[in-house]
Amino acid sequence: MSGSDKPRSPAATDAAQGDAASLLNDREFARARQLIGEYAGIKLSLQKRNMVYNRLLRRVRANGVGSFADYLDLVQAESSHEREAFVNALTTNLTAFFREPHHFELLAGRAAARSRKGLPPMRIWSSACSTGEEAWSIAMVLRESGCAGDIHASDIDSEVLRTASTGVYRSERVMDLQPERLKQHFLRGTGANQGWVSIRPELRAMARFSQLNLQAPHWPQQERFDVIFCRNVVIYFDREDQKRLAARFADMLAPGGLLMVGHSESFPAGHPAFRSCGRTAYERVTA
Repeated sequence: MSGSDKPRSPAATDAAQGDAASLLNDREFARARQLIGEYAGIKLSLQKRNMVYNRLLRRVRANGVGSFADYLDLVQAESSHEREAFVNALTTNLTAFFREPHHFELLAGRAAARSRKGLPPMRIWSSACSTGEEAWSIAMVLRESGCAGDIHASDIDSEVLRTASTGVYRSERVMDLQPERLKQHFLRGTGANQGWVSIRPELRAMARFSQLNLQAPHWPQQERFDVIFCRNVVIYFDREDQKRLAARFADMLAPGGLLMVGHSESFPAGHPAFRSCGRTAYERVTA
């Protein structure tokens, strides 16, 4: 192998591209992990270094600063306007319509029973709604079940909330939905909007969106919810934060209410206010 054929290290590659000043060293990686923990309660593992590098490098370039150290100084500056973008950059937002469908099947059964009894609208909280697919899936289930609903959708990431609240998506985002669902719940774009779909007004009337950090010491005062979705979020929280979150959700749920969590999560299992009632679903016990 000739000298010119030898594989180059990531550092050498970046230096060749003019990004040597932006390399993420151990000190700045630790600092970024500390800041996202302080601002969002997210505990990033050491294995997330490449993710942090790639996402923050875009912010380094966008702000025209010369290094990660300078960028993190900007994030920490008093009255910083970059802090929100920093949190948004390190927030993972993986979602889809009707993701983990067993939760929506359970919700449909509850909603249909509520509709038959003529009870008030079902109050549901999508507590980490990302770009909105979870909240709008909830709205579809309620509409199909003939159940009135009041859906509160929140997320820490202001950027994804803007997408969620508009309810407009590329057509490929809904390609796996049944044709009858597409026709019932979406409007297809035409002309300049071809290739896009938007949520119908009947669903929009059910949902409201707001920014919220689940690790914030205080949440806005709310009536109790009948169902809370908190899926694939607490994997970024430590054990004590998970316990505190379970207790707070217990206080926010009506007796008999449901808490839906992610496929790899079980943080409500050890709390006396919850009992398992199916795969990654927990019911708020009345006692």
